[in-house]
Amino acid sequence: MPWNQNASALLENEHVELHPVTEDDRAALRKIAFDDRIWRYFVSRVQTDADFEKFFDAMLADQSSGKRACYVVVDKGTGLVAGSSSYGNLSEPDLRLEIGWSWLGTDFQGKGVNRWVKYLLMRHAFDVLGAERVEFKTDVLNLQARAGLRNIGAFEEGVLRGFNPMPEGRRRDAIYYSVLRAEWPSIQDQLSRTGKAGNPCA
Repeated sequence: MPWNQNASALLENEHVELHPVTEDDRAALRKIAFDDRIWRYFVSRVQTDADFEKFFDAMLADQSSGKRACYVVVDKGTGLVAGSSSYGNLSEPDLRLEIGWSWLGTDFQGKGVNRWVKYLLMRHAFDVLGAERVEFKTDVLNLQARAGLRNIGAFEEGVLRGFNPMPEGRRRDAIYYSVLRAEWPSIQDQLSRTGKAGNPCA
């Protein structure tokens, strides 16, 4: 089955559930989206109702077209929607994809939710889709995201200068990270053992 059809699935463990976005998720995501701290390093901002509607509509459109596989994150500890993440830049001939477009409500940051989201997405990418490379990118200034990527075992590759414009007018330097198929078994084991030990990661 092609990636743009097989990338979307119900992914879950005892900590989090990731399900493909639907219209039914609009209200729950809206409740946690209006905090400027979430969007500081995003290429777009969600500050008004119109911003959110545009952002959410883009998720639905990308999901429908196969451009992205957009997931809604549910924290099983509380039963609440915690945020979202996506597969994008799907390059099936190269067996390469990106995990990104990720955000969590501030109440769910620093509590291990991000670790399990990345774990489930990487497991699906490598074990089901057959990816050889999973990549991530973030703003070079986003120290929290960079620490989180290092903590899940991603390898820091380098900076692409002036990569894209940001809403405040500067051009973002994007820093890339990756995990390769050969590295996944040891990273999977590390994430599983650390998570069971109760060590949260942003």
